[in-house]
Amino acid sequence: MKDSSEIRVLLVDDEQTLLKFLSKRLLRDGFTVKITFCGEEAVQAASDRIYDVAVVDINMPGIDGLETLKMLTEIQPDMQCVILTGLQNPEDLPQGTEKNAYRLMFKPVDFESLTQTIREAHRHKLKLQKEKNPREGSHAQDTSKDSRIKRIFSKMQKLYGIPDE
Repeated sequence: MKDSSEIRVLLVDDEQTLLKFLSKRLLRDGFTVKITFCGEEAVQAASDRIYDVAVVDINMPGIDGLETLKMLTEIQPDMQCVILTGLQNPEDLPQGTEKNAYRLMFKPVDFESLTQTIREAHRHKLKLQKEKNPREGSHAQDTSKDSRIKRIFSKMQKLYGIPDE
């Protein structure tokens, strides 16, 4: 199994307190995390960088979670999406909620279940990519070293306040 630091997670929710809590916990567990507070920010983030898994709230102002999910998967077809919802009755969910989603989870979300789901979604993404490009298995391992160096450099930039190029 890949190290958590190799899993890039995009968190999308308008509840800032929840996002800050989840991002701190995920960072502590070694994930690379980007938080966005609305669908528009998430789409911009996905246009700028590649993410393995997006955790998206359904009910948000502006672009709702379903539209955000659709746009994210258009930008990055291999990205796996986990839907979070505060609705407790699955029948109250909008039609097609699970269409582009890896999994549906209900708030309040258990952190351990969420991290396990993110890891499973990441493994699913890798499996799909391997099925699409079976010859790239060995190449993917070579590029992971480059990715690891880039992530370490990025974390050092943040730590020492060095702006992005």
